Amino acid sequence: MSEYAIQYLVLDRFDPACNMARYYVLAIEPSLFGNPTLIREWGRIGHQGQRRVELYDNQSCAAEALETWLQRKRRRGYQLRSG
Repeated sequence: MSEYAIQYLVLDRFDPACNMARYYVLAIEPSLFGNPTLIREWGRIGHQGQRRVELYDNQSCAAEALETWLQRKRRRGYQLRSG
C-alpha cells in the first residue's frame, strides 16, 4: 500500500473579453517506483491540453512545488474550481 494519497487542485481562468477559458490541474501522485511526482496539466477548457510530470525525492518537496505553482497561477488570475 502506498503512503501517498492522491491530491489534486483544479484552477480555471475566464476572460470573455479575450475569449479566454483555461484550466490548470496540479496533482501529486506516486510514480511507478513510489517516488512522489507533481503532475501539471493545462490548456483551453473543452480541448486536450498539455501535461508535464516532475519527479521529486520526497513528499514535502513535491508539496512545496505544488504550493509554488498554485501561488504563481493565482497571481495570474486563476481561481480554484468550486465543487
